Amino acid sequence: MINTGFPLDGPTLGEIGEDAVIRSIIEASPSAVNGDDAAVLHPPSPNSRMVATTDMIVEGRHFRSDLTTPFLLGRKAVVQNYADIEAMGARPLAALLSFSAPSTTPAATVTEIARGIGAELDKYGTELVGGDVTAGQNLVMSITAIGSLGGNRPPLTLAGARAGQTVVAHGRIGYSAAGLELLEAGITIPEELEPLAHAYQSPELTPGCGMVARSAGATSMTDNSDGLLHDVGVLAQRSGVRIDLRANAIAPDKLLVQAGELLGVDPWKWVCEGGEDHTLIGTLQGEAPVGFRPIGTVHKPSSETGSVTTAAFGIPVTIDGNAPQYTRGWESFS
Repeated sequence: MINTGFPLDGPTLGEIGEDAVIRSIIEASPSAVNGDDAAVLHPPSPNSRMVATTDMIVEGRHFRSDLTTPFLLGRKAVVQNYADIEAMGARPLAALLSFSAPSTTPAATVTEIARGIGAELDKYGTELVGGDVTAGQNLVMSITAIGSLGGNRPPLTLAGARAGQTVVAHGRIGYSAAGLELLEAGITIPEELEPLAHAYQSPELTPGCGMVARSAGATSMTDNSDGLLHDVGVLAQRSGVRIDLRANAIAPDKLLVQAGELLGVDPWKWVCEGGEDHTLIGTLQGEAPVGFRPIGTVHKPSSETGSVTTAAFGIPVTIDGNAPQYTRGWESFS
């Protein structure tokens, strides 16, 4: 079953006031260190480095309230930030929330967002340790995620891919984009295609998979947030390499094919251009780590036939040695 829509009634943020809003967030996503001027976090181990990232979600830009629920939106906000921590090969430790919304927003909206955040944080054994709230013209929230990079191995950067390595992936590709188009179509979504809509509303991320890849010898990693070809291309560009993806490894599965037939869309478009799956994509020498699968190879840059520089991003990516048909991705200021 697909759930959508935000609360439309009940007391508003303006009616209950800032203190009550903050209390409702803390109660919905509790932490023993939340509630003071700042949270004090203890280093997880002496031989570790801190990792931090932040990401915003803006109503009308990143989501529509009629296509999701506040609870699912809260979960998604955590996933997109924790995916960046995982992509460094680090372990998430805590999150902070900054939130802005019109004073006429039902307070239940904030409570449900905080509940969703708490539910996702629980999967990692982490907590919401602070943040800020204020009035604004539309709903905007920003999660700041804090992580720990343990041991002596280097972080999994975008510049770490090397020729001869295997490209590996953990997670689905194209599901979120397909789910968004199904929801936007305004149709009754067939039950068998509901996993696609769920993948857009609340993408899945397996806790610890980034650390698994780093322990197995991965040298680079990113997450599929802005589109497969875009994100793999950025990794290739930063590393100074060319990446060739295997068509049979990333081909649309039967759910994507069925959704494509229903909507009249080539499912390869969702695979190549769709983002927000937050699939982890990395490179390493040897076999794919547990939970990962091989999807391509890393090559030296060249001007040989089959190498391609995509018009949209100027980065070398091929699929089975050929120029990909779909190369666009998410652009924040388009």
